Amino acid sequence: MRTAPSSAVISNPWVLALLFCVLVGPFALDFHLHYPDEIYYRDAAVKMLQNGDYLTTYLGSGELRFKKPILTYWAVLAGFKLFGVHAFGSRFFFLLAGAATVGLTYLLGKTVFGDRRIAGTAALIAASNPILIFAATRSIPDVLLVLTMTGSALGFAGLLRDGEQAKKKFLWLLYLGLALAFEVKGLPAVALGGIGILYLRFNPWQRVSWKKLLYLPALLVALVIAIFWFVAMWQQHGPAFLDNFLEDQVGTRVTSRLLLVLKNGTVASLLLVGMFLPWVALAIPKVKSTLATAWKENPQFFALAILWGLAILGMGALTSKFYERYLLPVAPVLALWLAWILVCGGGLDRAKGLKVAAVLLLSLVTLLIGVNAWILVTGSGDGWSFVYLALGVLFLGYGVWAFLRFAVLPPKLLALSILFLFFQLTGITRLISLPHQGSQAAAVVEVIGVAGPIGFAGNLHEGSKIRMSLGTAYDLVDLSREGWKEEAKNYSYLILEDRLLSEWDTVGYEVRVASTHLDSKAIPDFLRASSTAAREELRVKQGKSYYFLQNK
Repeated sequence: MRTAPSSAVISNPWVLALLFCVLVGPFALDFHLHYPDEIYYRDAAVKMLQNGDYLTTYLGSGELRFKKPILTYWAVLAGFKLFGVHAFGSRFFFLLAGAATVGLTYLLGKTVFGDRRIAGTAALIAASNPILIFAATRSIPDVLLVLTMTGSALGFAGLLRDGEQAKKKFLWLLYLGLALAFEVKGLPAVALGGIGILYLRFNPWQRVSWKKLLYLPALLVALVIAIFWFVAMWQQHGPAFLDNFLEDQVGTRVTSRLLLVLKNGTVASLLLVGMFLPWVALAIPKVKSTLATAWKENPQFFALAILWGLAILGMGALTSKFYERYLLPVAPVLALWLAWILVCGGGLDRAKGLKVAAVLLLSLVTLLIGVNAWILVTGSGDGWSFVYLALGVLFLGYGVWAFLRFAVLPPKLLALSILFLFFQLTGITRLISLPHQGSQAAAVVEVIGVAGPIGFAGNLHEGSKIRMSLGTAYDLVDLSREGWKEEAKNYSYLILEDRLLSEWDTVGYEVRVASTHLDSKAIPDFLRASSTAAREELRVKQGKSYYFLQNK
């Protein structure tokens, strides 16, 4: 057996980005996993298409919402415009943002170190980051934030490396990246950008003068990009919109309770390590001497990576409710830092460590392949189920070949194993999650031929799925939780959750089932069912239903 080539970990980072799209993309095709916050951006984009106002953001109830800047809404809107109003249309540009982040991580490594092996390893670590993978399959701001912050990090990297001699393109990257990041999520971009700029000015190894940093053409263009939506909203809606924005950015986000800060900080720290498994485990041997060597080699990047890592932990600790996605903005920088440590310390040359990690990951892939095989055997699968199974078996064949051919496994086997885990998971979740409430309810509405707005009372996330599936031809309006009965009297058409149907006087209405969705408690029984008919019976008996009511 021979050792895998060490000159380059991957031959082309954009091929890796394409594989990211192919293997993660099916998870974004439909509602295999629905993230609650997606409703705000989808509902607003549908409203934009209906009313032609591409600046103002609305809730499904028709109320104004200004808690996030405009760029995420536009990403959803662009997907709807290009591909139609459906789940994949809403998520398409977020999937591309995740893949582009993988490519930019490679470029970041090349900029900082000029070493293809370090850059390639960083790209593999980024591509296999589970938080990035999940973020790329959801239409929420976080993956756009990490993309724009990584673009800005390229600018920081060039200035760290070249100092006063840095090309102007790095200043453009720095400021335009921060401006776009601000239009994605607001103040987090200001905090990280401010820390980075102060570091460039005052770090003791490669200081950059204010004269160099305050490059007016880039600064002015970035300022226009960053504030134009805020100026437009101020002109249209007055200062009230800013109160709504600041309440979300600061008021409801920041906590001062010490115990909660400690709890969030601990969880954030554990997750920060966990999202880089198994790579971080490969770096443990000789870590002390490796860190010392790396510090001497490039202290300015070493310190910036640690500083940004501590900053994101601090921001996560201070939130009133911490989410794992809050760690994403600096994940590519930390992936590069870890890749550097791995290469410096010989972590990619340790045959035993790579084999242990590969065996664990391939075992999980094999388990999911087995579940997909069971789906086909029991008759619940279709042509796509066969595709999932066949590609999974081919990948396992590649894994066996790599074990037989190389004494030291190629690290890309680890990254691909994690991507194939998500790919195989899609084959299982599509059986459980689909068809979702939106597609079922839309089919009922289209058959009836509804003429007029439809009132909706129930879970707002399901309402959002129905709204998107109905598209722009129908107006579905969310009724308030407390006063829905009074509001419902104004509608000739209603969609009600099953728990609310008993509270409504259905005399004078034609009632029919709009959709039925499997209750999460029934999933184990659903998977153990031996036939498609048995599974469908469970879906109806233990599912959550929505009813379409038409006033006679």
